[in-house]
Amino acid sequence: MRSSVGDRIFNVANWLILGIVAILTIFPIYYVVVVSFTDPAEYIRKSFILFPEKWSLASYRYLLSTDAFARSLGVSAFLAVVGTICSLVVTASLAYALSRKRLRGRNVILLLILVTILFNPGMIPQYMLVRQLHLINSLWSLILPALASGWNVILMKNFFDSIPAELEESAAIDGSNDLSTFFRIILPLSLPSLAAFGLFYAVGYWNQFFNALIYLNDAAKWPIQVMLQNMLLNADNTELQADAFMAPPPAETLKMAAVVAATVPILCVYPFLQKHFAKGAMVGSVKG
Repeated sequence: MRSSVGDRIFNVANWLILGIVAILTIFPIYYVVVVSFTDPAEYIRKSFILFPEKWSLASYRYLLSTDAFARSLGVSAFLAVVGTICSLVVTASLAYALSRKRLRGRNVILLLILVTILFNPGMIPQYMLVRQLHLINSLWSLILPALASGWNVILMKNFFDSIPAELEESAAIDGSNDLSTFFRIILPLSLPSLAAFGLFYAVGYWNQFFNALIYLNDAAKWPIQVMLQNMLLNADNTELQADAFMAPPPAETLKMAAVVAATVPILCVYPFLQKHFAKGAMVGSVKG
């Protein structure tokens, strides 16, 4: 069918508007990356740079040579790896147990989980709980309170409901107990959902910021997001002291390099989970 003049005008307007929105969205990211790789001497001469004449890794070398920034990267990596593993173990175990109809009190537990989704106790009760558990100034204060999400548990439970019960019956006939069935049969079949929820948990732990500000008093235990916020607010950050023989780059290039360095590691996780993530993103959200 031949499109009318009105349709062509509408399509052109759509492309124009979407193109402008795309440029406005991509430009800040582009500018951050470009400034982070700009030679410090060139940045001092120019107030605005779209494409540097000389590329440089000086800001990254200075940033990664500082003990505070490298330590904060290690803290965030610990939270992302250990926290994600713990969250997946708790979420998958609880969801699998709730998916078995023979579990006594199953409906009561599901109701309690639903209450946690609908009602948030707030910051003060959570802080009091963390303090009573003696987790203040401990990295576990960022992991244990966020160990499992009620919404994720329900979604994964719906996925486990779709697995035929005959698989468990066959495994039981062969002498497999519940733990062996769970780890050898159920979990291998659940890789798409584990990949999807694992990515959600990893991003959440990597981006820990507000809870870290509340629970961590020691700057040596700050994750990368808190360190980045401290850098952005304080251009002359005394926490970032590199080798005395290494001249510090301009504060702006250092900030941009910190933003890139704090973002790239979690972005690198996605390609390894992409195979399962596309299939598992909607796992358990619809139950037929």
